[in-house]
Amino acid sequence: MKGGHFITVAGFTAVAILRICFACYAVAADSSARQPDGARGAVIAAQGVGTGVPACAQCHAFNGGSDGTGAFPRIAGQPVQYLVAQLRDFASGVRSNAVMSPVAKALSSDDLAEVAAYYANTSAPFLPLKAADQTLVKRGEQLATFGDESKQLQSCNNCHGPGGAGEPPTIPYLAGQYAHYTAFELQMWKRGYRKNSPEAMLQIAKKLDDRDIQAVAAYFQQVLGSSQAATMTKE
Repeated sequence: MKGGHFITVAGFTAVAILRICFACYAVAADSSARQPDGARGAVIAAQGVGTGVPACAQCHAFNGGSDGTGAFPRIAGQPVQYLVAQLRDFASGVRSNAVMSPVAKALSSDDLAEVAAYYANTSAPFLPLKAADQTLVKRGEQLATFGDESKQLQSCNNCHGPGGAGEPPTIPYLAGQYAHYTAFELQMWKRGYRKNSPEAMLQIAKKLDDRDIQAVAAYFQQVLGSSQAATMTKE
């Protein structure tokens, strides 16, 4: 135990940790080579690019808040390097999605960096989960805050920051993310369909049963009662 959080997780090795560090370094080094034009990113978000890339706002809204259903994630204020990394993963096939994969492949490196820079600096209202099962939310809070030693699970906050507020530049916020989206992505990792972050998220998701996945997802959409999560800074 460390600070009330269980941090020993089977599957984490020195090699895995080094791979994560090198990946983060590579994204950071590449992003620093050229300052992306957020204003042009706003144009891409509103209008798309040519005929191959529709307006991002069609799914994610111009402010990055999406439509509130959880079919599409909130991307407003996510760290720019995280957004860049995810778009690159969609383009390379490390992540696969019928909508995002062809869009990401059609974006140039500059397009990708600029639209990420735009959305990293937007803000959108947070929407609480309607009619949340409070027993489920309480279990989610336990997993997020303390983990579950019996399952060799560290707390979600150990990586994603206090209250799920994120750990820029490469770890996204979970606080306020739509429960439907969070649960879906955890299931994709658990079933092996989502292949990025295999050393971390794949190992964690495999240890969560379906109820725990629903619990964590519900908790994080509700967690914005925390002033720290509600005032997340944008990088």
